[in-house]
Amino acid sequence: MEMLNERSERLLVLLLLQNLKQASLKEKIIQLNLAGFSNIEIAEFLQTTPAIVGRELSLSKDFGKQKKRKS
Repeated sequence: MEMLNERSERLLVLLLLQNLKQASLKEKIIQLNLAGFSNIEIAEFLQTTPAIVGRELSLSKDFGKQKKRKS
């Protein structure tokens, strides 16, 4: 049963990435993070490193904080 859940999860990731085909790496990382995946899982899906995933998420959160301050 657990194997079936894992396959279903991977299929859903594939569909999400297909919909984000034209999106930047940063946007893909953000969307996968919002879907609840860990940095390690996201790195595996996008064939990058967890450090890059963490950096992109950190930069996107920092950007959001700066944007709110200006408003």
